[in-house]
Amino acid sequence: MTRFTPQELEAARDRLVPDVVADGLQVLFCGINPGLMTAATGHHFARPGNRFWPVLHLSGFTPRLLRPSEQGELPSFGLGITNVVARATARADELTTEEYVEGGRLLTAKVERLRPRWLAVVGVTAYRAAFGDRKATIGPQDRTIGASRVWVLPNPSGLNALWTIPKLTDAFRAFRLVTGLPDASCAGGPED
Repeated sequence: MTRFTPQELEAARDRLVPDVVADGLQVLFCGINPGLMTAATGHHFARPGNRFWPVLHLSGFTPRLLRPSEQGELPSFGLGITNVVARATARADELTTEEYVEGGRLLTAKVERLRPRWLAVVGVTAYRAAFGDRKATIGPQDRTIGASRVWVLPNPSGLNALWTIPKLTDAFRAFRLVTGLPDASCAGGPED
């Protein structure tokens, strides 16, 4: 992995990171916003302590552990990535309420255009802020966007210490089972 100086990471602040999307995805994963490492590399969930990529594999969404630099392979598995807020920051608490609300509006338009079967927001706090749903919890939501169903997953950031890799894997696996996607980690083998 490329090492960045603090100055290089700071220079990535406010950068935009392109979505990894296609029409008709099975699942569009939605992060809160890009961190500075993600913005510096141009790869989603790039911070070394983030557990998104390992959990995506362990829960059966991908046949092998992908590196952030391999994010372009996701659409071949029916998966994509976007963010609630496009602007890169060092911490999510740097985002304003207005940015979350506008992000929710833009995300809704994106989902209506792309028509994934599922929108999976990784972070209940971000979901609550973007959609004004203070009572939302991890799991399925009543909200739909067009024909797309909505599910909230725990934030895989290493800073979210309450959610260990096994607990995250269980939450992601439970979601995958609901989507009807096969267990890609078994390469066509029996369901776990």
